Amino acid sequence: MTGRRPIDPPEVAFARDDQAAPAPESDEMEAADEAGLLILDATEAPPPGAESLASGRDAIIRAVKHAPAGPGVYRMIAADSSVLYVGKAKSIRKRVLSYTRPVGHTNRIARMIAATASMEFVSTRTEPEALLLEANLVKQLKPRFNVLLRDDKSFPYILITADHEAPQITKHRGARNRPGDYYGPFASVWAVDRTINALERAFLLRSCSDSYYENRTRPCLLHQIKRCAGPCTGEVSPADYAQLVREARAFLSGRSRAIKEELALEMEAASQELEFERAARLRDRLAALSAVQGSQGINPRGVEEADVFACHQQGGATCVEVFFFRTGQNWGNRAYYPRADRSLSEAEVLGAFLGQFYEDKPCPRLILLSHKVEEQGLLAEALSEKTGHRIEIAAPQRGEKRDLVDHALQNAREALARTLAESATQTKLLEGVAATFGLKAPPRRIEVYDNSHIMGTNAVGGMIVAGPEGFRKSQYRKFNIKSADIVPGDDFGMMREVLRRRFSRLLKEAPREGAGEEGAGEGEGEPGVLEPDAAGGGTGAAGAAQGAETASPHVMPGLVPGTHAEPGDDGDLAGPVAPTQPEAVLSSAGPEDLPRPDPEEADALPDATEASPWPDLVLIDGGLGQLNAARTVLDELGITDVPLVGIAKGLDREAGREQFFLPGRTPFRMEPRDPVLYFIQRLRDEAHRFAIGSHRARRKKDITEAGLQAIAGVGPTRKRALLRHFGTLKAIERASLADLEQVAGINAATAKAVYDYFHERPPG
Repeated sequence: MTGRRPIDPPEVAFARDDQAAPAPESDEMEAADEAGLLILDATEAPPPGAESLASGRDAIIRAVKHAPAGPGVYRMIAADSSVLYVGKAKSIRKRVLSYTRPVGHTNRIARMIAATASMEFVSTRTEPEALLLEANLVKQLKPRFNVLLRDDKSFPYILITADHEAPQITKHRGARNRPGDYYGPFASVWAVDRTINALERAFLLRSCSDSYYENRTRPCLLHQIKRCAGPCTGEVSPADYAQLVREARAFLSGRSRAIKEELALEMEAASQELEFERAARLRDRLAALSAVQGSQGINPRGVEEADVFACHQQGGATCVEVFFFRTGQNWGNRAYYPRADRSLSEAEVLGAFLGQFYEDKPCPRLILLSHKVEEQGLLAEALSEKTGHRIEIAAPQRGEKRDLVDHALQNAREALARTLAESATQTKLLEGVAATFGLKAPPRRIEVYDNSHIMGTNAVGGMIVAGPEGFRKSQYRKFNIKSADIVPGDDFGMMREVLRRRFSRLLKEAPREGAGEEGAGEGEGEPGVLEPDAAGGGTGAAGAAQGAETASPHVMPGLVPGTHAEPGDDGDLAGPVAPTQPEAVLSSAGPEDLPRPDPEEADALPDATEASPWPDLVLIDGGLGQLNAARTVLDELGITDVPLVGIAKGLDREAGREQFFLPGRTPFRMEPRDPVLYFIQRLRDEAHRFAIGSHRARRKKDITEAGLQAIAGVGPTRKRALLRHFGTLKAIERASLADLEQVAGINAATAKAVYDYFHERPPG
């Protein structure tokens, strides 16, 4: 995909309150563009009073004087400088004038006008450029009254590299800087992994990294299980491996039928020549290719490259299902739940959705829609200008293309029905939490805290957030423990530091009644960072002092949350991590009753209202000691209205025997089969998983940065000897002392130093 054509430096105009505006040109007014207008409140708020509406109209009238007459983008700004709405227009002046009418506005537009204190304008050369700029600003600023696509991640691709004598097949996301052939996009990481696994069996391409490849002296396990041809050790000739690469590229380029026919002919020829082992290998490769095609679902014959969008609304929520077709094959689908007002039609939501969707994603030559959108031609022109080739957007009414749209629409209905059902279950569970812990109302924001460390080293505190829509992963935070006064392994001290940093910053950014103003601790933790494979439990506060990493046995299948940021310490990330994984609904239903969306790709149902940053309930992993530590910190900060609950593990750490501690109440247990207990367990286990994942990421970074060079007596020569023998740093870390002593060039003293570095490393 070519880059966007550069836009001339925009002319930005600011409307000031001290300047008069000309009389409105009522005969040139255009109708207000309501396609992107919304509020996040699900319930209809009453229309603003005449006084507030007049104040907003006056601000808009003052802004008209500086509004450009040509195409561009306008922003409506609130009194607190937050952006209310971003819109585009062929003539900004005419569009802005439409908001100055005294009557005739819907409640949503009236509320937006009433909240407006000033406006900003950006001129563009053409209307398509204005549309592209509008989509960019909406995704960046997330205005309250725009339809919001909650997705900031790129799609995964399959990459066959071209910068090595033995090309590698691997998963790729992000900028295409590495030489090679890219195939996709795929709807999910799961779909990419599944396809790569099948292609390894079919074409025997290597998936290992170049460094791993260079250090092999014998074939790895993948060769033994017939998923790699073994080019690293000469098990296959370069010419034969190049042929396998050509076949894989041909298959991914759409020549799947020809490749299968060639393999079938080779298999028959091998069988006739009594080369039964070779025939069996070809048979297995054919079966793997059939598995890839069979798992892709429908594969249209008349559609080579297209994205199919279907929009469905129910119960005040909207689901947009997207299917990706490339080289005549279905590469999967993904469900989105954009934030949109319930009064907007499916066509209006879909029109606003498309501009944001392709703002940072590759665009195919054909886009099929379930509903005809208002500015379909303008959108096609804008995308064509951006990509450098003609883009067709259509809402087919018959034929194979209509069948594809109907199939996507059926998936949208089913996905939204599942999500709404889970949301209803979630509401009942939150009501049960309120009744169990004596809350005034079901909590809309629950924060759960846990710590993780090994013998006090690389100590990390974690905070997860959950609400009516499920886990809010964009609001997870990790806290690298920094205080030098904390004794290694002091869980109480770690909990005090985490809560002091969290609530001190919250007092500064969102003060409220019932919370004191004192407290100047460190800022809130950085957005949570976790490697995708760092699943499992964490070290609970009750057992972290022992340095044990405990697993989380109750994470429900299909609901394995996490994040997609790279590991880092506090301060490494500038802002919150985008919600790049599903904010899965926390349901008490059994695994067989839940849908199985891709745990890394689907979006969650949006919040019904703008959520307060203050928690309605704080859960502390630990018993009375951790609870008292938390209570001490909140008392010091003057915070008296945040409910605290401590969760102590049961006898022998057995799930279902947890004991709950509340200030001023006798500790109690729930019934083992209580759905609320299972819900609380899943919250705690998610905090375990997140805390230990953050700890492992920090420990890995620490080891990677220091590396083997930090070990006394290990220089470049011995480092190469260790890596040549074990292959990876992780293998060296896991090696026993006896194994280390077997490495050529490593004496007993050096082996002991390496072993102690990884197993008895003092805190530093």
